[in-house]
Amino acid sequence: MAKGEETRQFIIEKAAPIFNTKGIAATSMSDIMEATKLSKGSMYVHFENKEVLACAAVEHNMKMLNDKLQKTLSKFKTSKEQLFAYIDFFSDPNHPPVTGGCPLLNFGTEADDTNPIVKEKVNHAIKQSEKLLADIIKNGIAHKEFRSDWNPADFATVLFAMLEGGHLMSRMSGNNAKMEVIGNSLKKIIMKNSV
Repeated sequence: MAKGEETRQFIIEKAAPIFNTKGIAATSMSDIMEATKLSKGSMYVHFENKEVLACAAVEHNMKMLNDKLQKTLSKFKTSKEQLFAYIDFFSDPNHPPVTGGCPLLNFGTEADDTNPIVKEKVNHAIKQSEKLLADIIKNGIAHKEFRSDWNPADFATVLFAMLEGGHLMSRMSGNNAKMEVIGNSLKKIIMKNSV
């Protein structure tokens, strides 16, 4: 990796948790300069403005979340185990896998009316998450783990939406009690659809 690319990546890695914690609008270039110890001139050599850096930070946060999730799921063989592991991966919103909480929820809520580029990135990530879940279920149906009449796409949407809602509720209350209820409910649905 060239020196310039290393510096660019360093800036993104330092900026990502700040944007995910404070939000795009509330994060200033001064915040990033303080975290990186780089001058304003150095920052603008690599990013023409805050919006370009914010988009890179959004992508970085979502990639980090996805990489950690994939690493977790790869430890499990059966589709049922993978669905349970997916739920468990998100079971502690007050100690999230990515600093600042779920980047899809954070950036999606902020960008839905204000930033069409970030909105599209988050929407794409949501679709990818639903596809991942639906594919796990389809694989489970093919291997006779789940009932053949279970609708993978519908449950993928329900699971994703319930976990995101639970994340919000848990972060607001400061405890994971609601997420525990949601996780247990989702696991019961999975068990009811198991063969």
